[in-house]
Amino acid sequence: MTRHPLRAALQEAERMLAAAGVDSPRVDAELLAAHVLGVSRSRLPLIPLVDPAVVDALHKLVLARQTRVPLQHLTGAVHMGGIDLAVGPGVFIPRPETEYLLDRVLSTVDFSVAVDLCTGSGALALALAHNRPGAIVHAVERDATALSWARRNADARAAAGDTPIRLHSGDVTAPDVLADLEGTADLVVCNPPYVPDDTPVQPEVADHDPRQAVFGGPDGLDVIRHVVGLAARLLKPGGWVAIEHDDTHGESVPALLAARRVLTDVEGHLDLAGRPRFATARRV
Repeated sequence: MTRHPLRAALQEAERMLAAAGVDSPRVDAELLAAHVLGVSRSRLPLIPLVDPAVVDALHKLVLARQTRVPLQHLTGAVHMGGIDLAVGPGVFIPRPETEYLLDRVLSTVDFSVAVDLCTGSGALALALAHNRPGAIVHAVERDATALSWARRNADARAAAGDTPIRLHSGDVTAPDVLADLEGTADLVVCNPPYVPDDTPVQPEVADHDPRQAVFGGPDGLDVIRHVVGLAARLLKPGGWVAIEHDDTHGESVPALLAARRVLTDVEGHLDLAGRPRFATARRV
């Protein structure tokens, strides 16, 4: 059997993905190859030759990626906060921007009880539980499909030894949601649907992310307005809330937080590109 240079296969994959308009063709080609080979991306330089079956499998994945199927749907996973999460059709794919919020709360908030609103795949809740062993972490999600992904990920992390999170089926816009948790949380986090309805988005988002997990009404704030009020009720005195938002919300989300008399120390935070990305506040 004739073996083929992996480097040549990667170069062809990168060329195909670049021609399709994929933002990071080299990274995607390497991650797909690593997935096929069952190794980390960093080990690819140590594999000079591969079997024809590997080249064929990589080519098939690249063809799918050319049609803008999300990379994470092809690999079946996304990495966040030190853990791998299963994702696929019907659930929002966590983005790197959410890591900024996660890093901030992990480095600044001492919590024993946390609540993740609009948990989706369970990403923030499970990352919090992984990085704070012993903490009680609640997560709420209204969509049945997303909740099934969250349960799958929660079961996998519990099996790996993390403290199990507590999943709730509920709508964060409902007045009685999580009523039994009011005044108990040290930390509330939320990555809600926040993109204004008419905003153009990439095909990976438009065709594959659930619309209800992306768009948040005409100004993108429909869900966030409810989240601010719910967070104020869930937090105990001294507790913190952190809400991810659209980069057009750098003034509006901090203003919503500041309008709550029980919230103070409101602050907006930028991502690495210098764009407004999330806001924090403390319960008095």
